[in-house]
Amino acid sequence: MTNVLTVPTAPYPDQRPGTSGLKKKVYVFQSRRNYLHNFIQSIFSSIDLRDRQGSTVVVGGDGRFFNRTAIEVIVQMAAANGVGRVIIGHHGIMSTPAISCVIRKYKAIGGIILTASHNPGGPDGDFGIKFNTANGGPAKEAVTNKIFQISRTIEEFAICPGIQVDLTTLGKQMFDLENKFKPFTVEIVDSVESYANLLRNIFDFAALKEILSGENHIKIRLDAMHGVVGPYVRRILCEELGCPTNSAVNCVPLEDFGGQHPDPNLTYAADLVDSMKEGQYDFGAAFDGDGDRNMILGKHGFFVAPPDSVAVIADNIFCIPYFQHTGVRGFARSMPTSAALDRVAKATKIELYETPTGWKFFGNLMDAGRLSLCGEESFGTGGDHIREKDGLWAVLAWLSILATRRQSVEDILKDHWLKYGRNYFTRYDYENIDIDVACEMMEDLEILIAGKSFVKQRFAVEDKIYQVEKADNFEYTDPVDSTISRNQLLSCGLRIIFSDGSRIIYRLSGTGSDGATVRIYIDSYEKEQIFEDTQVMLAPLATIALKISQLHHRTGRSGPSVIT
Repeated sequence: MTNVLTVPTAPYPDQRPGTSGLKKKVYVFQSRRNYLHNFIQSIFSSIDLRDRQGSTVVVGGDGRFFNRTAIEVIVQMAAANGVGRVIIGHHGIMSTPAISCVIRKYKAIGGIILTASHNPGGPDGDFGIKFNTANGGPAKEAVTNKIFQISRTIEEFAICPGIQVDLTTLGKQMFDLENKFKPFTVEIVDSVESYANLLRNIFDFAALKEILSGENHIKIRLDAMHGVVGPYVRRILCEELGCPTNSAVNCVPLEDFGGQHPDPNLTYAADLVDSMKEGQYDFGAAFDGDGDRNMILGKHGFFVAPPDSVAVIADNIFCIPYFQHTGVRGFARSMPTSAALDRVAKATKIELYETPTGWKFFGNLMDAGRLSLCGEESFGTGGDHIREKDGLWAVLAWLSILATRRQSVEDILKDHWLKYGRNYFTRYDYENIDIDVACEMMEDLEILIAGKSFVKQRFAVEDKIYQVEKADNFEYTDPVDSTISRNQLLSCGLRIIFSDGSRIIYRLSGTGSDGATVRIYIDSYEKEQIFEDTQVMLAPLATIALKISQLHHRTGRSGPSVIT
């Protein structure tokens, strides 16, 4: 019989979840007394006791350092808070897309995802906790605000310290609790199977097997970056679809991601880029720590920008059998993402939604039956099969297009630009900026662009002149429930739109744990000059973006940390 204890505690003022949950340095969770316990209790307390009683909660993580320690605490606290069953991925590891799938499959009340996404891991790295609700998607603002408010006034938490879970053995483990009629159940499940089964019902696995291991198969290179996707790649692409085992690299999840930054972009996935440049592989992809982001490359390292990736999938959507059955209800992109998807939506007469950054906004549209495919410029793409972005799904979507069209990645993209024109797009990340400096700069910038004289202002760089047509702090009214998102520099951002449709966007990112990240997004449409270098084409707008914001002067930086 296991005892339930109530332990007194004191609140912390800094447990506000960002766009991807609560992210902090590992030492914060390790060194601050009850820091982890407080936040987990705040999650459980945000759920009505009647809904909690006897409910199912899913738990898993990307395998980073502190994952197993946190799981033990979560299980002990779930039992003490009336949860009836906790479903955990084998060894505590489960990708974010798979957790979304399992929440929906088992009709769980929600899931606790232990990840700091694409941020570094290890004892000196980051750790994060994200709460997903019963639809399988990230908690909406009303829920995260409630969690934050509880965390600021918490006085005690409930825990069953006697519960010890074996994460290595598949199957059920039962625990008798004091004053409970039913035993508390922990179920260790295969991390891959439910998710793999979902993918089998979306894609034509026979066609994928043919292109990956048939007579005229293509050669691919997949880099799991020592994140959670490794076991999924091996089981689904290698064992089931016949890819050679050596096609997939860095497939063993490591607590520190092998000392690397598990972020699938040209900077941090440079090893994949280099191996693709040699020309022996036709298709390449990298995944982030928790498996929801992806980067697509063609032969010789041809880079597919994320806004182009979702636009190409949209234009070829019926290469995926799932959409032949369901039809296409709508497309959506986050506001900073280039308007490449808009052009496909317009041509196919499909509704297009422009939302703030954060997958929860897409989830609301999906739950209402209004959205089938969506994407974010931050290497996130997904469909309505789950309520998270999904790296492996995006790769199988691309492989389905290659299997149908029998063209190279580069030719597919160039055909797309010839058909629709090209949205040149780039993002400059200035990482680890002092939070006060970043906020002050954004506030001054908002005052500047809100001034009456700013609209119609002209900026000249070399032989190009850009005239401001509109400037604002992006607002979004959800068409489903009419909730309004405004004045939120994390999920929204400051927009400058020029008369030719070019855009400069400034946004603070909520996915870091150390200081602030200031992001500048630049998007410019060209109908004729479609095969030029992105950075060369966008250089005049980049100059204007830095001149308006005075970013280098304000932050003391001479250039961005990362360019994508």
